[in-house]
Amino acid sequence: MSTRKYLAFDIEITKPLPEGTEDWKSVRPLGISCAATLSDNGTKTTFHGKNPSGDIADQMNQSEAALLVEHLAAAVDSGYTILTWNGLGFDFDILAEESDRYDLCRELAWDHMDMMFHIFCLKGYPLGLDTAAKGMGLSGKTPGMSGDKAPLFWSQGRRKEVLEYVAQDVQTTLLLAQAVEERHQLRWISRSGKQQIMPVHAGLLTVRQALDLPEPDNSWMSNPWPRSKFTGWLF
Repeated sequence: MSTRKYLAFDIEITKPLPEGTEDWKSVRPLGISCAATLSDNGTKTTFHGKNPSGDIADQMNQSEAALLVEHLAAAVDSGYTILTWNGLGFDFDILAEESDRYDLCRELAWDHMDMMFHIFCLKGYPLGLDTAAKGMGLSGKTPGMSGDKAPLFWSQGRRKEVLEYVAQDVQTTLLLAQAVEERHQLRWISRSGKQQIMPVHAGLLTVRQALDLPEPDNSWMSNPWPRSKFTGWLF
């Protein structure tokens, strides 16, 4: 079992991505509708903006996003390792822009544990959270919901559903990390229907550690993604 204390983290965006969008950065800023964290002691915290009447706002403002950054930084100061799925290339990048706390977000991103980025550095291709979770025997993401649908649901006033969805995502992320470290491997079913097994004998890696891994052989891929697709905003 890991000796780390984990704090899983996830955000949902406000702006729906146009169908067919290949690069979400081309339509930023995306805004943050809500976010959630979950510690391995069971403490779950959700975040969203508030309008003057106290109701849930359309999106978090800069000050509210900055408070989320401070919450994450305080957890790290208390000995927690932040845990995400694609947090390096998405959540922290967006949070830095929305909070204008670039330096602190970069610092947090470098030393947090992005499981998807760990896989990408080993395999050369990304993997979905739901695929990984179900491959490990977990229930996975909320049925009928996705990151693409969340902004639409939010704009339609279905905000309780989105808040439940982001809370479920952090729970899935935390349970997945615990399962991987307990079994020393990650299993999933590929699109071709084959079972894939990735040994994780040394434990999950932080972003900084994953970047030290040798580049995989991507010669079989027609258009492999470079690591800079995820790390570019750090420099």
